[in-house]
Amino acid sequence: MSKKQPFLPQEHTSLLSERIAPRVREIAPSGIRAFFDLSAGNNEIISLGVGEPDFTTPEHIRAACIRALERGETMYTPNAGLPELRAEIARYLQESFGLEYHSQDEVIVTVGSSEALDLALRAFTAPGDEVIIPSPGYIAYSPIAYLNGGTLVEVEAAAEQGFKLTAEALEKAITPRSKLLMVNFPNNPTGAVMSYEDWEPIAEIVKAHNLIVLSDEIYAELTYDSRHVSIASLPGMKERTIVISGFSKAFAMTGWRVGYACGNRELLAAMLKIHQYTAMCAPVLGQIAAVESLRHGLRDKDHMKECFRQRRSLFVEGLRSIGLHCHEPQGAFYAFPSIRHTGRKSEDFALQLLREAGVAVVPGHVFGKGGEGHLRCSYAASPAKLAEALERLESFMKVKM
Repeated sequence: MSKKQPFLPQEHTSLLSERIAPRVREIAPSGIRAFFDLSAGNNEIISLGVGEPDFTTPEHIRAACIRALERGETMYTPNAGLPELRAEIARYLQESFGLEYHSQDEVIVTVGSSEALDLALRAFTAPGDEVIIPSPGYIAYSPIAYLNGGTLVEVEAAAEQGFKLTAEALEKAITPRSKLLMVNFPNNPTGAVMSYEDWEPIAEIVKAHNLIVLSDEIYAELTYDSRHVSIASLPGMKERTIVISGFSKAFAMTGWRVGYACGNRELLAAMLKIHQYTAMCAPVLGQIAAVESLRHGLRDKDHMKECFRQRRSLFVEGLRSIGLHCHEPQGAFYAFPSIRHTGRKSEDFALQLLREAGVAVVPGHVFGKGGEGHLRCSYAASPAKLAEALERLESFMKVKM
């Protein structure tokens, strides 16, 4: 018997590629992943590109999973997630952010917060519905919305406004086809946050136009100079907001793939239908780890947050000292310095910085129209690496600019 060929001939590949769904063919690969792949395997490169904490999941969380494995806890969980985890999530959100949810039918555990976003967009988006997304915004929002039939409407969250969403910009973007507003504060890539006063006029517009809000709050715990405010906490907003979050960023649990969605039970029931037929349930060991993190890992979370706060100061001050204007990030772990004064496109600048200085950052244009002229730099790296990256960037600027 002949050995199977690992790849089809080129002519067959072309014929098969025509069978790929048009929307899948049309979306571009992740701009973040592209820069990560360019730097992968090269120990000389300092990567500030991927949004992942450099901390290991705390030992007691890992130990809880080892004990669960030894007990043989390897089966499916209920579709919506372990009841004890949903109860802990509801308790945590109430105590931390003043959000009240019934764990039985207003909380779903998902495979990371990314699945929660996908479920929501599948459940609520029909072809032609407009999905409003502030720009700059996380790179995955636009492709996920597009794949689910949505028509994307970018609203600039301008640097001059502190990268916040304003009521004026939102109102101008709304049409009779507007259905969803997708927001992410603290923001990736800018680190911007929204106060209660910032949200108030936004909430009034949302209610007036009967929009559904998808609020990605994965960085809620990493709010440095104030308490995180969810738009769902404003009067009349809980029933029309899906709050999405998870354990990857603040709890250093990226690889465990546990997220959650909270909100109106009728809306969540629609999302759960899709979840039942696709992922079925989040990984049981990840859910066990999440329970442990909420019961006994809050000190770990706070310690990591304080480390990020210190790194923020080091890195932002360093950027400013070498001549790069940088908005003070109030949350998340990203700096978003401007390179507009160089006259260079962000992609060209980032590629040259990678190749000639060995520093990997993400060009701002991948985060939407509002991101051009900026670079996203993750300061979720060790202080030593951040200091070395700043030295290399300074040398690069002196030679090339």
